[in-house]
Amino acid sequence: MSFEFGKEAGMVPMLSIRDIHKSFGNNEVLRGINLDVYPGEALALIGGNGAGKSTLVKSIMGVYKPESGHIYINGEELEFSKPAVSLNKGVYLVPQEPMLFPNMTVERNVLMGFRKTYAVLRENLIALMNQLGWKLDLGRSARTLSIAEQQLVEILRGLLREARVLILDEPTSALTFDEVNALFKIIENLKQKNISIVYITHRLNEVFMIASHVALMKDGIITLQGKAGEFTREMLVKGLLPDDYSGRKFEAKKTRAPAGIRPVFELQHYSGYGFEDINITIHEGEVLGLAGVVGAGRTELAMTIFGRDSVKSGRALLDSEDITGLRTRQIIKKGINYVCEDRFLNGIFRTTSLAGNITSSCLRLLSLFFLSFVSERTLAGKYVKDFRIKTAGIEQEIGSLSGGNQQKAVIARALTTNPHLVILDEPTRGIDAGARGDIYAIINELKTRNVAVLLISSDIEEIVELSDRAITMFQGHIKAEFQGEDITQDNIMRASFGVIHGDAV
Repeated sequence: MSFEFGKEAGMVPMLSIRDIHKSFGNNEVLRGINLDVYPGEALALIGGNGAGKSTLVKSIMGVYKPESGHIYINGEELEFSKPAVSLNKGVYLVPQEPMLFPNMTVERNVLMGFRKTYAVLRENLIALMNQLGWKLDLGRSARTLSIAEQQLVEILRGLLREARVLILDEPTSALTFDEVNALFKIIENLKQKNISIVYITHRLNEVFMIASHVALMKDGIITLQGKAGEFTREMLVKGLLPDDYSGRKFEAKKTRAPAGIRPVFELQHYSGYGFEDINITIHEGEVLGLAGVVGAGRTELAMTIFGRDSVKSGRALLDSEDITGLRTRQIIKKGINYVCEDRFLNGIFRTTSLAGNITSSCLRLLSLFFLSFVSERTLAGKYVKDFRIKTAGIEQEIGSLSGGNQQKAVIARALTTNPHLVILDEPTRGIDAGARGDIYAIINELKTRNVAVLLISSDIEEIVELSDRAITMFQGHIKAEFQGEDITQDNIMRASFGVIHGDAV
């Protein structure tokens, strides 16, 4: 093969990716990726949700096996087999979500897997921590660490391995300002040692602070790449917008709330893990769209409202009643239900019938001491008909249904509790266009029934089409709010990446 040369004649890329293709079923996620990272470079890899960044990284690490293409480390071809091969070649991924052994100490989590003696490793670890200025009790159990502290442990793992290619996936999402600055200093030091950095981030300001080069992914291909100095934030935001974006707003009927309409749900200076000082109001019959990139704090906010995570401060009000800190069962009883973003992991009971999945949240309403199967079948049948769920019968195992029909069943289950507020987290992820249209119709039907909807979506077109108002989150805070003609792809995309301009905000 042939390489493109770097600044110095004859320089070989430390990481070279050539024509990588990867599909999941009929969904082609990577469509011919070509990318070079030279020694001492920090490449910022950016792209919207679903662009293919994670799939590319997992292919480099040997987690996924591409259908075609080649990956080279310092000129040597990397065999697509398993992560151990990539690790032995000097590639290390610091994941966005920490993957520690909870019952082990910090020290054991960092030092496991090395061949050097324990004394040497511990000495190197302490020296590295002193250099970073990070203070961690090495004897603490990993289960007692905060998410930010777990992130530090993962970074220490990678730095201690002296990787030649270090991949950092959103490394600053849970770090403090001082910790971020310390990490940036270490990255600069690593660049001086000719270590190659692949830096995945949604924070565009970090691109210009730390990266020498930029690559922008969209729909499984690299659409822009070059030196960081050749781009502006505006250019990058424009590159993230859909190819057919014309600046117009989708034509959709909006239910515009009359002045003085009753607020159903309020958050007042609401803070928890991953978000801070959130203030929002949702009215009856209103769809409030919540946009933002991965790591912005959207799902963390939803989980806390639903009683899954702890509230740090602030208040949550439902119909003017303070429901702050209630448990999930109490939250549902009060009138809030939540459709989670991962239906496969948390949304369905795969081996249970369609009827059982639809009615599982309202069993207490169907019986006093014994389950009324007649009531269960009647209620399930109603939602199957109303939601046009394609099934051989309500006793069919839900795991055998299509993804779109599974999602309809999950939404139906949330509605069986007669909620005043429904939180829909990525309700159309991974489903076809027909099912998407049906779910849009369900959302519009909820509005006519005066149900308030908090719609969390990474699909900006979806936010634009369905929302009466739209807000964006960035780094755990509400970045902007849009109404009327200001609800556009351009405005929401810019605010999601922390870029605000004009009079729309």
